[in-house]
Amino acid sequence: MDKPDVLNDLEPNKKHYMSWPVIALIDFVTIISFENIFYPFQNQGLSVVISWIFLLFTYVIPYALISSQMSLTFDNQDGGLASWVRRSTNDTLGYWTSWMYWVQSVPYIVDVSNSVIVSFSWMIFGNNSLDKKMSTFWFGIITFVIILIFILLENKLRNSLEILSLIGGGAMFIMSMLFVLLAAWSVMHGHHIATQPFNWGAFKPSFSLNYFSTTGLLIFAMSGAELAAPYVQQMKNPKRDFPKAMWMLAIMTGFLTIFGTLALAMFFNAHHIPHDFKMNGPYYAFQLLGESLGVGKVLMYIFAVVQAIFMMAQLAVLLDASSRVFAGDVGSKFMPKWLTKKNKNGRPIHSYTFTVGLSLFLLLLTGTLPNINTIYNWLLNVNGIISPYKTCWVFFAFVCATLGFIPQNVAVGTKAFTHQLWMNIITVVVLFGLGFVLPWLRKREAKREEQAAMNEELD
Repeated sequence: MDKPDVLNDLEPNKKHYMSWPVIALIDFVTIISFENIFYPFQNQGLSVVISWIFLLFTYVIPYALISSQMSLTFDNQDGGLASWVRRSTNDTLGYWTSWMYWVQSVPYIVDVSNSVIVSFSWMIFGNNSLDKKMSTFWFGIITFVIILIFILLENKLRNSLEILSLIGGGAMFIMSMLFVLLAAWSVMHGHHIATQPFNWGAFKPSFSLNYFSTTGLLIFAMSGAELAAPYVQQMKNPKRDFPKAMWMLAIMTGFLTIFGTLALAMFFNAHHIPHDFKMNGPYYAFQLLGESLGVGKVLMYIFAVVQAIFMMAQLAVLLDASSRVFAGDVGSKFMPKWLTKKNKNGRPIHSYTFTVGLSLFLLLLTGTLPNINTIYNWLLNVNGIISPYKTCWVFFAFVCATLGFIPQNVAVGTKAFTHQLWMNIITVVVLFGLGFVLPWLRKREAKREEQAAMNEELD
């Protein structure tokens, strides 16, 4: 006879399960945030609303459903997307999937760490003065320290991932909804719409080189549903509940991108965007909303706190989930044993170390840029290149990825354009190119093991 639930709860070794809303929020914090709608709005104006709607039905929903189906099909694998490819094709493609998937998260990890610093600067200074008060050197050092701290916390605090995701993901979605609803209320009570003309013609996309070269950033902003795959095994009834998490994720993403962009048009003229919009735009938005409602900077400070928690949750999920994919299910002939070694908590500790090293490489590159705002913009654009390349294992998005090499926010033919173009190329070549080194290291390791075994036999 089964024990009552109360007694089960008292069992010290009872397995801890994740609920489907928690899975959805864990995924939500890695896919999209309030700030993710700002750079597409800056690049494409009001026409980005049509892009968001198109991608919601042709990309986000199919992407989420495919991720759901594949996760349940390969529910006994730790490698997520890498396991899907490995089990359905071969070990070689499985390795390249895991490598590309993991390495594409490194620029995003650096970018998210940068966002943590920006959020604290708004809490402390209450304005956009970070670029004037901090050098690029110290910006890089503090970013590196944040990554180190979170890697240490990931291995010390139990359930930290769930707690941060619940608080950060839930609070960010609530703040995003509040922004949309309060922006609509403000307009209905006399607030002037900043983007003019605000008519059907303003939403018509301009199919230019700039339009297509910035589409990769939209793919980047909406990608990541498959990051929940390694957590399927931690659900009590995944076949019933995991699809619910994916639908919840798609609905939240659609609401934020479409209605959030419309709300932005209420306060920002899409034809005259501030130069630091990508870095400071979310704070400007809540500051303008607060002023419109007569509450000053209160909403901006609340958002800065929520943004800090959300970005820390995002950093925790990225470090954990991408490392699990990287070391969770890869053919032994491709990966050195030391890199897949797990600690007592089941985390691939040395892949974290590898993450730190590549983060340092990116930070050294960004040190050649003139200011913090340029660093922030460049990292976002790099993510717009690398993320769709990773996504090709679910969808083939190479057009968007390749055109994303074209630098944004700088004039063609200038020294800054050439500088950033070479940085884009070097970053992608180094990050993906290192994938060739690991199988070579594993071969050398195997030879040493074989030689050691032969020596033992001779002895």
